Amino acid sequence: MNDLLFILMLIGALGVSSQWIAWRFRLPAIVVMSVMGLLVGPILGIMDPNEDLGALYGPLISIAVGIILFEGSLNLDFREIKGLGKPIFRITTVGAFLAWILGSLAAHYIADLSWAVAFVIGGIFIVTGPTVILPLLRQAKLKPRPAAILKWEGIIVDPFGALVAVFAYEFVKFITMADVTFITVLGFLAGSLLAAVIGAIFGYGIGWMFENGYVPEFLKSPVVLASVVMAFALSDAVVHETGLLAVTVMGMTIANMHISSIGDMRHFKENISILLISVIFIMLTASLDRDILLSIFDWHIVIFILIMLFVTRPLSIFLSTINTDLTFKEKLLVGWIAPRGIVALTVAGYFAGVLTDAGFEDANILTSLTFGLVFATVVAHGFSLGFVSKKLGLSTESKPGVLIVGSSKFSVNLAKVLEDLNIPVLVTDSSWSRLSHARRLGVPYEHGEILSEQTDYQIDLTPYEYMIALTEYDSYNTLVSSTFMPAFGREHLFQLPLQVNQGDHLEDVSKHISGHLLFEESANWSTLNEKINKGYLFKKTTITNQYPYNQFLKELDSESILMLVLRKSGSIEFYKPGSTLRPEAGDTVISLQKPPQN
Repeated sequence: MNDLLFILMLIGALGVSSQWIAWRFRLPAIVVMSVMGLLVGPILGIMDPNEDLGALYGPLISIAVGIILFEGSLNLDFREIKGLGKPIFRITTVGAFLAWILGSLAAHYIADLSWAVAFVIGGIFIVTGPTVILPLLRQAKLKPRPAAILKWEGIIVDPFGALVAVFAYEFVKFITMADVTFITVLGFLAGSLLAAVIGAIFGYGIGWMFENGYVPEFLKSPVVLASVVMAFALSDAVVHETGLLAVTVMGMTIANMHISSIGDMRHFKENISILLISVIFIMLTASLDRDILLSIFDWHIVIFILIMLFVTRPLSIFLSTINTDLTFKEKLLVGWIAPRGIVALTVAGYFAGVLTDAGFEDANILTSLTFGLVFATVVAHGFSLGFVSKKLGLSTESKPGVLIVGSSKFSVNLAKVLEDLNIPVLVTDSSWSRLSHARRLGVPYEHGEILSEQTDYQIDLTPYEYMIALTEYDSYNTLVSSTFMPAFGREHLFQLPLQVNQGDHLEDVSKHISGHLLFEESANWSTLNEKINKGYLFKKTTITNQYPYNQFLKELDSESILMLVLRKSGSIEFYKPGSTLRPEAGDTVISLQKPPQN
């Protein structure tokens, strides 16, 4: 028991620490987890989860895959599919089908897998995975068109890849049985339909209970988790291996009910799913046998990976986008970028076991084959996306963007200054009248409630590295910062200082808010807009060796407010209360200063 507890502790610690290292050093998390798992598994031999966990290993993998699929299917709101352009629709339908067929052919003829195993693995390999794609897009800062295609392909195709594999597996299993009859095939189809019905019932039931207040807030995440596991297990008990279909339908049902509690589902995703993904990925890589790991370098597998990179993906993209308005360069970029992620590896590990148990001996290399493809694509695409997009002219080549929530005279004037510095900026507000300030100055704006699901879909967050909440309501600013913390990270979230009354202690409450406070403690909404009304102006001051920062501070009026520093490298740093920023030669300081006296 002690050994089992130690193994579980080690797996959890390695998974979470891998995610932290990836975040801290801006590395693809899947690469860090791969290295961690390989080190403690086949390389150093510290643990073998498959052997150490025994009978628990299979069920843990199965349930984790179900939860991961539920996470992906929560993104399948059909409102998004209706709004997609022709290229995206083609890629997610015709392109995915071509990728499945071409991948299956390559797996059979190149990797030397049987038709049955190749057919299943070909379905898994159509996924690109939003957990891998979205961080890469933010780093590369692509132009809107190619960024949108890659983003929505990952979200839409991600759960369907595993779903295709489920159907392929069930079809292969029944076709290869010696006593296959029309009744058994009908039974398979009926079981699949029953699984879909079970998933829909669970999804509708959860959505209805949440929307009508039958589940208290503190129980929502546990109820979602328990319901996913119940739907998976119940469907799997009725007809074996249909649990994945049930949880996918369950997630899709909830996503399309458009309930107000969808945020609670996302909260569930951001916490439970990330932990499980980390843990399961460590388990899968640590369970690789050294011989199987070395087989990745077999020439069959190496050539298969190269074919998938340079033939299957580009060919499926070019063929599926014929007669669309995509340019050749856009097709080239989209045809190159297709990193496989955690879903591909976890689902492949799952099917490696069930296919081997079903008598397909060549399925024992599925995990190593998938690991080779995942690792190769993440490294190749992750480290080349920025370079390739710049060479093709599909990168914005711009500085980190700023998303401003709340339109006022101050926020719009600040946005205008940022725009003049070639910093991507967008002002959002739910009021057309307040947006009149943005329209008057010609600043980019988006009308809508930033916290609403629909507006969240409409705004592409890729160009924006920072979000600053500049409305007059402190509680709303805090809510916005809290909501978007998973997307931006707390270090890139800012909000105005609180508008406290006399006698209040700001230090007692500021530490509990979600975003960093901006500028200085007295620079609240009323103060800043009052200064704009009095004629205060934004001033851009370049620090040089002849005019150092200390000299600038000496000449700065006591009523002026320091806003931000644009570093010569292109990065942005905002002033905060008690800030110790030290701009250097070549940096530009933005400040709000008194108008010149006549």
